[in-house]
Amino acid sequence: MIKELTKSQELLNRRKEAVANGVGVFNTATVQVAKGAIIIDVDGRELIDFAGGIGVVNAGHCPEPVVAAIQEQAGKYLHTSFNVVTYEPYITLCEELAEILPHGKKTKSMLVSTGAEAVENAIKIARQATKRPAVICYTGAYHGRTMMAMTLTSKVSYKNDCGPFAPEVYRLPFPNFYRYRGSRDMDQFVEDELKRLHESALNLVDVKSVAAVIIEPIQGEGGFNPVPQKYLEGLRDFCDAHGILLIMDEIQSGFCRTGHWASWQHYGVQPDISTYAKSMGSGLPIAAVVGRAEIMDAAAIGSIGGTYIGSPICCVAASATIKYMKDINLNEKAFKIGKVIMDRLHHLKQQHSEIGDVRGVGAMVAIEFVKNGDPRQPNSEICPKIVKGCAENGLIILSAGTYKNALRILSPLVITDEQLEKGLSILEAEIKKAIHTI
Repeated sequence: MIKELTKSQELLNRRKEAVANGVGVFNTATVQVAKGAIIIDVDGRELIDFAGGIGVVNAGHCPEPVVAAIQEQAGKYLHTSFNVVTYEPYITLCEELAEILPHGKKTKSMLVSTGAEAVENAIKIARQATKRPAVICYTGAYHGRTMMAMTLTSKVSYKNDCGPFAPEVYRLPFPNFYRYRGSRDMDQFVEDELKRLHESALNLVDVKSVAAVIIEPIQGEGGFNPVPQKYLEGLRDFCDAHGILLIMDEIQSGFCRTGHWASWQHYGVQPDISTYAKSMGSGLPIAAVVGRAEIMDAAAIGSIGGTYIGSPICCVAASATIKYMKDINLNEKAFKIGKVIMDRLHHLKQQHSEIGDVRGVGAMVAIEFVKNGDPRQPNSEICPKIVKGCAENGLIILSAGTYKNALRILSPLVITDEQLEKGLSILEAEIKKAIHTI
C-alpha cells in the first residue's frame, strides 16, 4: 500500500519541481501561519521556532502593532520611489535610527531592501569618503551574496564558480579565541592578533589605500563568534591612526538580539558606519546604512540607493517594530532569555566532551561540536542529525560555522518561558541522541 504524502511533503515536492536548486533548504519545515515563537505547518503541526527566519523575527512572528501599521499604510500608497516622491515614513525611520543608534554628534541614514544592499552601499560610501579603494575583511565573515558582499563573505561554498570577484579586498584571520587560542590567555591572544593587524600594513596592503575595515562584532554565519573586547578597541585605534573607516555589520546581531540595539553598544566601541536589516522590519525587506553625517554625506548625489530604497510599507513596519521593541523592553528580555539558554547548555556541556564551546552575547547563543575535545577538530557530522531530529520533534533550529559544526539559537525574543523550556528540552534530547550515535 502506497503511503499518502503529507501536505508538507507535497509542498516540498512542488518546491523541488518549480524552484531553482541553488536556493538553499536549511530546514524542511513548512508554514501556513505563524505567531510569536510558534509556526503552524501546512499539516497543522505546531513547531517551536529557534531559527527566527535566520534572525529576522526578534519581535516575534506577526506582532500586532506591526501588522496594523502595514495594513494602514497599504491603503494609502505602496510605492512612489523615495528618489521621485518624498514620503514621511522614510524620514521618520531615519530619525528613529539616529536616536537609537547615534554615530557621533550627528547621524544620517539611508534605507535599502536587504543586508547585502546595505553592505554594498556602505563600501561605496566609505570609498567616496576616503577616496581610497581597498577594504579589509575577515575569515568566517558573512556579508551577503551580491558581488561586493559575496567577495567580502569568507565561506567558499557560498560563492563556488561565481568569480571573478571584486578587486581590492583583503582578508585577515578573525580573532576566534576559542578555536585559535592554544595555550594563550585572552590578553596574549589579543596582543598577538593586534600585531597581525598592524603587520597587515606591511605585508598585506598599503594602509594608505585602505578605505575601510568591515567586521561583524559577533559573526553570524561564521558561528556566533564574538570579537574580543580588547581586539575591537585596538581595531578602532588602528583605524583612527591610519584614517580608515570602521564598518560594523550588525545585520544578524542588531535590534535587541544581544540585549542592545546593536552589539557595538555592548562593546562600547563606536563604528563610523554600521549596517542593519533582518529584525529591523519584523520580516519585511528593509535595511539601513547608518553613519556619521559627514561620512554619509560624502557620497555623490545619485551614487547610492536604487528604486526600492525604503519601501513605505517596510518603513512603517520598521518604525512600528522599534516602538513595539521599546514598549515591551525587548532588550531586557534578550538578556533573560540568553541566561536561561546559556545555563542550560553549559550544564549539558559539562556532561559531554563533544560539546566544545557554548558562547553567546544576550540571546545570540551558539553551541559548537568538536572531536576529542579539540577546538581545531570540528565535528561536522553531528549538527545535521540534530537539526533533522529537532524538526521531527517540533523544533526548528539552524546550524552555522565554517564547518557547519555549530548550532545557533535565534528564537523570537517574545518566546514564553514554557515554549523556551520545551524547545530546549527537545534540543537537549536530540543532542544526546546524536552524540550517542557517533
